[in-house]
Amino acid sequence: MHLLTLIFGIVLFPKAQTLTCYDCVSGASGTCMDTKECPLQGQQCGAVKVTSYAGDMKVLDVNSKTCVPAEECVEASVNFGISKTSINSKCCNSNLCNTQPAPEPSQSNPNGKMCFYCDGQTCTNTLRCEGNQDYCISTTVSAGNQKMTVKGCASKILCSTKTTQAAGALGTDISCCQGNLCNSASSTSAGLLLLVAPLVSLVTLS
Repeated sequence: MHLLTLIFGIVLFPKAQTLTCYDCVSGASGTCMDTKECPLQGQQCGAVKVTSYAGDMKVLDVNSKTCVPAEECVEASVNFGISKTSINSKCCNSNLCNTQPAPEPSQSNPNGKMCFYCDGQTCTNTLRCEGNQDYCISTTVSAGNQKMTVKGCASKILCSTKTTQAAGALGTDISCCQGNLCNSASSTSAGLLLLVAPLVSLVTLS
């Protein structure tokens, strides 16, 4: 009898509720009216801000809103020396709650850690990591038919999770390590444009 009750409970139990969230991509400003029912239970409504700089010049400022897995609600950054990207998220757990944009990146100060970075000629330069950049990173990026290795500082969360936000910024063959200057100083030759290229592809969440 208990088994029969359990079977009926499973069959007749209504589908688990998922959230409905705003879903759009915009520039630094703009309204978001499109909505989306989250495909997976447990996803949250999120607003994500991706900001990238080449030197002191802002080259990317994108605000996204969509359904986000809890592990992708992060505040993180990666710094390749001449280019850097920050990812800021704001998530919530009720229908259409992601009305507000994600916050601006916080002001980062050197945190005492150091990593190697590449300047277009060699990868023997040292970089002072900032804020939540607690790991050194080495990765391969592509621009056109060219591939190259870039190095720098990154937040641990970008190394340990396959977040959608990180996928465009970090390239492939990602290797992270903890400890000052642990990402080796092997030389490589590359144009400065290639060092910025991976950042401009980082504009949407899936």
